[in-house]
Amino acid sequence: MKRKSLFALSAVVVVAAAALVPVLWSGSDYLHNGTAVAATPADQAALIKKGEYLARAGDCIACHTVRGGKEFSGGLPMATPFGTLFTPNITPDDQYGIGKWSQDDFYRAMHTGRSKDGSLLYPAFPFTSYTKVSRADSDAIYAYLRSVPPVAVPSRPHELKFPFNNRNLLIGWRTLFFREGEYKPDPTKSVEWNRGAYLIEGLGHCGMCHTSINAMGGPVNSAAFAGGLIPLQNWYAPSLTSNKEAGLGDWDIKDISDLLKNGVSQRGAVFGPMAEVVHNSLQYMTDEDVRAMSTYLKTIPQKSEAPEHLQLETSEQFGGELLKQGQKIYADNCAKCHADNGLGMPPSFPPLANNQSIQMPSAVNPIRMVLNGGYPPSTGGNPKPYGMPPFAQALSNQEVAAVVTYIRQSWGNHGTAVSPQQVSDLRSAPLD
Repeated sequence: MKRKSLFALSAVVVVAAAALVPVLWSGSDYLHNGTAVAATPADQAALIKKGEYLARAGDCIACHTVRGGKEFSGGLPMATPFGTLFTPNITPDDQYGIGKWSQDDFYRAMHTGRSKDGSLLYPAFPFTSYTKVSRADSDAIYAYLRSVPPVAVPSRPHELKFPFNNRNLLIGWRTLFFREGEYKPDPTKSVEWNRGAYLIEGLGHCGMCHTSINAMGGPVNSAAFAGGLIPLQNWYAPSLTSNKEAGLGDWDIKDISDLLKNGVSQRGAVFGPMAEVVHNSLQYMTDEDVRAMSTYLKTIPQKSEAPEHLQLETSEQFGGELLKQGQKIYADNCAKCHADNGLGMPPSFPPLANNQSIQMPSAVNPIRMVLNGGYPPSTGGNPKPYGMPPFAQALSNQEVAAVVTYIRQSWGNHGTAVSPQQVSDLRSAPLD
């Protein structure tokens, strides 16, 4: 249950997330072949339904289903700096899936990052977050996965470079970067806040995108949630700890909730891979869970900033030339939707003025949006989203750099100028 390709992010704002519905075993439940079974068919049906909700919360389908393939049959390639991982089959097929896994086996994988045979799992599977998930919620997900149709598709072997294909190396990685343990509520915070913290830090595994990773593939914990460039994705996951980026301290709870649930709000919209997260997962969360997540996100404290990635700089003189050129390009191509004053027409066309994601130190996301365009997700609250057309074929590298420079430096925005070389580098980047 891993978010697609080390998990991707919004071009305009914010978060991957998740939710839960607590499931408690009653004293009348019993074991059948080592597997807990609810006392009555109605109890089992309710358990499966809650497990389906939780699987949605974890966005399991995004990683364990190839486009056009059978649900949860695996095989999705996940590119990493160390080689390509392929997601496993998690249907209840006895030979190729988890049909012979017990409830304890499944919880061990979630909680400790170990497979049924005890082998260490690679951390592209976010067990560093899933360890916080309660046993009751793990059992519910297990019950749901046992209820889906089995698919006899073998899992494809990973294609990792030497020495990363040696799982024994994971012992050192785990010593440095993994702390096992379920989420412990903070007694000084409200029930709603703790619910949101559990969702964001557990099944949501938001930190896997919004925390930079080091050369060993481990999170820079001193800068948790402080943002960073996602390796091989060429999308920037903005900081959730700084109001200069995607920190939400000055957002209304309603705007945060709208963004998570619908993909659009009065303050912005999600694009790129984050749109998939909203489409596959967040739109199905209850209003109460989304509000809990919003409450927690709004209070994430300021932390150390993420390590800065190299970004090509332009001279002051050339930056001024780009700004002037970009003004005309904006008037010809962008003002019709985003308005001459950059205020847009939210929620259909997000504002560019005073938009943190436009003026962040990293210009990766606005460059990619101009080059590739995109749509917010189609959701129940926004079934017919307005999209942005791609300009990669219409504008040169310098013209893209010029218009992005213009929107980063106009209407009170305080971004820096963009280099045409950076546009060139991103033009050839993969789209997902």
